Amino acid sequence: MKSEVRIIGGQWRGRKIPIVDVEGLRPTPDRIRETLFNWLARDCRDALVLDCFAGSGVLGFEALSRGARRVTALEQQRGVISSLRAQAERLETSAIEFLPGDARDLIGRLQQKFDIVFIDPPYAASELRAEVFRLLEARQCLQSGAKIYFEWPIDENFDLPSSELQWLKQKTAGQVNYAIAEWRVSR
Repeated sequence: MKSEVRIIGGQWRGRKIPIVDVEGLRPTPDRIRETLFNWLARDCRDALVLDCFAGSGVLGFEALSRGARRVTALEQQRGVISSLRAQAERLETSAIEFLPGDARDLIGRLQQKFDIVFIDPPYAASELRAEVFRLLEARQCLQSGAKIYFEWPIDENFDLPSSELQWLKQKTAGQVNYAIAEWRVSR
């Protein structure tokens, strides 16, 4: 473990989550998380949340801390999953489920529709943002009105991958663009 991030709001405010030293793992900084969860303040309570690239797990733990009903966290690195499970035990929560594997493969096995989805893949795999969203849409994993969080490098262009999505909020912090879109089904 090389560092840690803290949960910034809700019941676990101030609790620290250790970060496993894995190449490409970059926890969403406090400043961005604070803005993100201010945007989602009305949406977190009782939400079903999907974190497509769990990494540090901090987005999922933050959502639970702020009243989400359940988080499903997908993560490819098994060592990271072990650490995340240990953190869930330490926080005494069973409201988070960790699924090991590639998000593209796991989405087909999901059995519910989500209210909030976090899509912030490793920056080296930027094509995953649109690809993962399209899979979620095709497999009908989104509640009408679902809020989708996207994060991408400032030097990269990112267009919404569906005509059913509309930007709600967008911001830049340092070298990161981040935004919330809403899935608005017209069918």
